[in-house]
This record gives sequence, structure tokens and C-alpha cells, in this order.
Amino acid sequence: MTDVLTYHNDNGRTGQTLHEEILTPGNVNSTQFGKLWELPTDGQVMAEPLYAAGVSIPGQGERNVVFVATANDSLYAFDADSTNVFWRASMFGPGEVPYRNLGCLHTGFTNVGITATPVIDRKLGLNGTIFVEAVSCSIMTNGSSNYSTNYFQRLHAIDLGTGLDRVKPVEITASYPGHGENSSDGYVVFDPHRYLERACLLLLNGVVYTAWAGHCDQEPYTSWVMGFDEYSLAQTSVLNLTPNGARGSIWNSGAGPAADTNGNIYVTLGNGTFDNSLDTNGFPSQGDFGNSFVKLTTSSNVLTVADYFAMSNIQYEAASDLDLASGSALVLPIMTDARGKQRQLVVTAAKDQNIYLADTSDMGKYNPTNNNGLYEEITNAFTGMTNGAPPNAAGYTGGIWSAAAYFNGTLYFGPVHGPMTAFPIQAARLSTNSSQSTNIFGYPGATPSISAAGASNGIVWAAETPNDEPDEPTLPLTNAAVLHAYAATNLAFEIYNSNQATNNRDQFGDANKFITPMIASARVYVGTTTGVGVFGLLDPSVLTPLQQWRDDYFGNPSNVGAGANDASPAGDGIPNLIKYALGLDPFTPYTADELTSAGIQQSLGQSYLILNVDRDANPPDVSYLAEVSSDMEAWTSASSNTTTLTNSATQIIVRDNAPVGSGTNQFMRLLFLPVSNP
Repeated sequence: MTDVLTYHNDNGRTGQTLHEEILTPGNVNSTQFGKLWELPTDGQVMAEPLYAAGVSIPGQGERNVVFVATANDSLYAFDADSTNVFWRASMFGPGEVPYRNLGCLHTGFTNVGITATPVIDRKLGLNGTIFVEAVSCSIMTNGSSNYSTNYFQRLHAIDLGTGLDRVKPVEITASYPGHGENSSDGYVVFDPHRYLERACLLLLNGVVYTAWAGHCDQEPYTSWVMGFDEYSLAQTSVLNLTPNGARGSIWNSGAGPAADTNGNIYVTLGNGTFDNSLDTNGFPSQGDFGNSFVKLTTSSNVLTVADYFAMSNIQYEAASDLDLASGSALVLPIMTDARGKQRQLVVTAAKDQNIYLADTSDMGKYNPTNNNGLYEEITNAFTGMTNGAPPNAAGYTGGIWSAAAYFNGTLYFGPVHGPMTAFPIQAARLSTNSSQSTNIFGYPGATPSISAAGASNGIVWAAETPNDEPDEPTLPLTNAAVLHAYAATNLAFEIYNSNQATNNRDQFGDANKFITPMIASARVYVGTTTGVGVFGLLDPSVLTPLQQWRDDYFGNPSNVGAGANDASPAGDGIPNLIKYALGLDPFTPYTADELTSAGIQQSLGQSYLILNVDRDANPPDVSYLAEVSSDMEAWTSASSNTTTLTNSATQIIVRDNAPVGSGTNQFMRLLFLPVSNP
């Protein structure tokens, strides 16, 4: 699938795009690759852009669309192959304005509108549905100096093709049994003013899940995960992970809840209450999981804690602001260990420079003396890359403030004050790092994304962001975003960065604090403070003739959407590949009779079926295959069955080698096939 419908490509949050047939380490360089254009928006783009190919747009036909959400509560549907805007939708209610982020500017954004990456269901509704969480407020004045503010957190379900609400947005409210911060009458209460949805949305088994952080880290707040039915937006489940304590934000640096194929969800929590006293099952006695790595089950759409891991020095790490929620969970594919046992593993890393690899069947729980219950821990994984400096308070040296990516048996991390780093996995165990980039990323590090064609042509992409953290004055105070690309097999080989071209050709704007490159259909999309930078090939000579034909007609060389081989944008049922092979305009409708003719050839007293196809082109990257059948169900293509009588630049004539017999049916057809990468 070429679509990117959720943060980091899949619910496991691996960050890998495995159907990229155009971009390769051989053509991604400053000569052949660079900025194509910028997509302007009305505010900062904190969420990762999403991509859907072949969306039905009223009056436009099927188009490839990139969806961009802003901190000004706007959602855009851009033509992925130009700068055109199909529609723009505002998430504001009547009389509402953005939630201003005044007094908390170190978060990296001034408005708090849509900060969480949305999620898309292509099958829901007429054209598919995108789910968006947005915050807004209304200010009511009473005289010149008296005013009150109402805050709203809402979940929206928007039609992909029209930008209209599929169902009415739902205002998010919640309560949960407990006596923690902001509790009343035995229930903690969700106050929309106190929370920020920075973690991405998760769509799992028909439920949209949200995970919450304390806005500006200002108490009172607790730790919430909520589920909403994707059809009606009705709330299906609420769970609080610090119900009798405080804090426990699910920050995740723009990433968010990850899920495995069995319907389990994994979240990492920030500093907050953790109950040192455990019940008989080894769980915190009061249900407080602050600074823990938590597994949730979703049976019957009810959220329940199934397992967890907490570090033995959890109180020290919480006191030092070395929490787990600066990173996020990544679910690895099933792996086989050295003894032949299959393992479902989930990994995270955070501010303390350690990598935590948990077996989902037994996360490890809490032991105050050691972490032996954890499947594997790599301590000080990033220390050696930062001149040996230990993690300081808040983990600014070598800590992880980003999400990892996985590709082809390797994990990739982008630590603060460190290089992009690769850690191979062998026999379901992490190995020492195998390669590093030569450049160093300042705060907040970088979240890598991967593009590849299956297991080949792997590229690691990362956006370098500015330092907007006043606690780290030693970092360069630059605002220009930089896109980097590395060979996945060796990060020391940087194949491209957006500073390489002369005259600032590839500069694309100021960067946001947590931005994640999105790769789809030969393009790379990177959010900025004012829109999205779009990168792709500048040199069409690297394309095959078929790819160039698609680029000429559809604005994109990839085998997707209206330009896909099997698509029929003219609505005549004749696929693009046939029209390319015959030199026809894909937008002009034809009938089958206009393309082919059949007849009978007499030879030596026998009658033979022949098929004639006229053409205006003979492209080198398409071949034809003649097939015969007696029932139009079972087709045979052996060379002994047919004979090509003519194969010229203007005509193909093929004869069935079996003479026409009385009382039998005979059919013949011609297939056109790409002879190389489509």
C-alpha cells in the first residue's frame, strides 16, 4: 500500500514506507533531487502530513491527496502532485478562536489547535474518513477587563473528498474512579483546559484512541487514554493511569500509542505518581503507573492494563525529569530468538539514554533492586556518541526526545546531541550500534522515517529542527529546517541534505520542534512553521518511459491513484497501461472496438482466429502476452498456442494456432505487461 494513513505508517509505528519504487540511494542527491514546492498553511504544522492516493474529489476525479493539519485548527486537503488546495476545513465552533499558548512558549508553538497526527480510514464513508482532534476556546467579555474563557477538546470525522463532517463532532469529556489531582466525589475529571493531545491518534478495530498530556506540564492533571467509536464518535472506553496520583503525561514527541496485531496498545508515561507498593499480581496497588511502559488490552473495546515495566530507579528518574514519555513505543515484527522461540517485542528509549526492549508476553513489571524482569536493556546506549557525557537533568545530553524507526532488522534512533544511529537486531536481541551519521543533531534530536522498495533501496530520512529550548543555550539558535537522507545500510553515507544545493535552492522554511518526514509516491513531505516542504526528483532522465508518461499526464511518476497501471481515469474501463502501450491519451474515452478487431484467417484449408491491435506507440518497457481460452475462465499463454504475424510500431496481429472447430468456442486476448519496475 502506498498510502500513509497514520503516524509513522502503521500501528506498530515502524516508520517504514516499503513501496517506494522511484526514490533510491542512486538518485537522491543534490543534483537529481531537491525541493519541488512548498504548501502554505495558516499556521504551524506539528502533525505529520498524511497521504491517500486516488481519493474521489467532487468535480476533480480521482486525485492523490496530502492532508495537512495546523495549530490554527485548520485541516487542508492539498493535491499531492501540485500546490492546489482541494478543500480547507476549520475545526472551530461558532465564535471560537485558537487556544493561545501564551506563557508556555518553550513547547515550540504559540497556538494549540491540532497538534496530534490524525488518522484515516479509507473504507469508512463515501470517500473515506479522516479523524482529527482539535482544541479551541471561546472568550466572553463582561466589561473592559472582565472576561471568561471556555475551552473545548473535540474529535472530528471528516470526509476525505469534501472536507465536510461525516458525523457531528463530539466534545471530549471524561471521568474515572480515583482521588488524584482534579478529583471530586471519588472521580478524577478531565478538564479540557489542562490537556494537550500531542500523541498521535490510533485507529484500532473500529475505535479511535486518544492519549493525553498535561498542557505546559502545569498541574493539576493526570494520565488519560480514551476510545471513541469510529462510526458514531461515541466514547467507548476511558482509562486513567494515575487515578490516585498526579501527572503521567503521554507526550511521545509527536508519536503516540502503538498497537500489535492482537489488539494490544502500548504507551509510555512521563513523570508522575508510581505506587511503590504492589498488589499480589505485581501491579501498583493504587493503579498509578507514572513513568512506566504500559501494555493495554482492548477486549470488548474496554481499556485495561494488562502488563507494564517500570525501571528499578523509577523514583530517581522521575525526580530528575528522566521520564519515558519523551520517547514512544515501537512494536517490532515477530522475531525468532537463538533457541527458535518466536518473540513479539516492543521497544522504547527516552531521556535516560537507555533502550528498553520488552517481551509483550511478560513486560517485566517493577523490581526496586534491578531490571532483570525486562527482556533486554541497553544502558547508556547513546552516551559514547556525546563525548561520554552522562544524562543530565531532563536528559538533554544523549537522551531521546523522538520516535525510533525500524527497517530490515535494524532500529534507528536520533538522540539529542548525537548522530542518527543504527542498532541491528540479531536472533531477537539488540546488537551494538552498527553505523552513525557524521552530523550531530541538537535538541530535540530527530525522528527518522524510512523509504524502500521491499528490503532494497532503503533510505533513512530525518528533519533537523531548531533549538527552541532555553535550558540549552549551548545549542545553535537557528530556525532553518534541514532535511537529511542517509543510506539505510550505512548511516555514515549521507546521500543528501537540503543545505547542499547552491543559492538556498532547497530551503523550505523554519522547523517545528517535533517534525517527522512523510514519504509517499516519490515525494517527501516535511512540516514547517508555515506549511509543508515537498521534495522529489528534479531530473526526469532517471525515470523509465512509463514513469515519465505518468509524470507528464498525472504529475507523479508512481504507480498510484489515477495514474496507476490498472486505473481508468477516462471512465471507459480501459486501463492506463493499455493506453500507454498503444500511445493513447489516458483521459480520452475509447471503446474496445476502437482498439481491437478480430477475424478469421484461412490457411491450408483451415480457419484460424486472429486478433488485430492498432497502436501509435511501441514503448520499450511494455511487452504483450497472447492468451487463448475455450471458456473465458481458464487462459493459456504457451508460445505453442499462438503465432505473432505482425509486431510493428503501428500494429500487432496474433493468430490462434488451433483451427476453429465446429461446436467449440475459441477466445483470444492480448495482455500488456511492464517489463521492469512499474
